[in-house]
Formats: sequence, structure tokens, C-alpha cells
Amino acid sequence: MKDKKKILVGLAVFIAAITFPFWYNMGKAAPAPEVELTAKAKAAKVCVMPTAYMQANHMQLLDVWRHKVTRNGERMFVNADGKMFNMSLSNTCLDCHSNYEQFCARCHNYASVSPYCWDCHIDNPKGE
Repeated sequence: MKDKKKILVGLAVFIAAITFPFWYNMGKAAPAPEVELTAKAKAAKVCVMPTAYMQANHMQLLDVWRHKVTRNGERMFVNADGKMFNMSLSNTCLDCHSNYEQFCARCHNYASVSPYCWDCHIDNPKGE
């Protein structure tokens, strides 16, 4: 029991060292990046779903679309307003959001996410 003080000091130093990155960076997160919309997206004024929904859930929506298109053969999506859209990343989403670096890559890099969309989809399908 003589070493009780040494053990407590060592434990305190260990806990401080392990938790240092958390408390040192608390409240210092980088602001979310601003994305640049293309002229066509600005002119359309309407996306498939509201902006807040798309920012938080676009990957889930794209996964649902992929499942419906590849497994069920469904091609049309009707949003909450009753407007119909073709379920296509290449020809619906990229029609307005065609600049990958200015739109997609900024947020994906900020969130440290590596989407696999581009394994199959090309950047500008209508341009080729």
C-alpha cells in the first residue's frame, strides 16, 4: 500500500493522456463546407426531396432507389409533392449536381466518407 500515491498519480496521467484529444478539441470542429450548386440546380429550385432531408439521408434514398431499380424494375419515384422523377443517379441527380468536386467531394471529404457510387456511375453521362 506504500505505492498508493504513485499508482493514483500514474492513473491520473494515463487518463489525462488518453482523453487529451477529446477535451483539447472540444468545440473546435471545422464548419461544414458550403456546396456550390450549378446554374441548372439553382434554376430548378426543387430537388427530389427537401434540402435538409437530402443532406442527412441522400445515401439511404439512393440505396432504396438502387434496390427498386435493380430488383423490382421500378424506374419512377414520386416525392411528397407528387412530382415524378426518374430513379437514376446519373441522369437525375447528376443532371443538376454535375460538378463532383464542387458538390459531392466537399461534403464527402469533410465527413471522411468514400462512397462507392463512382465505381459504376460516370461523372457526366449526358455529355458522352
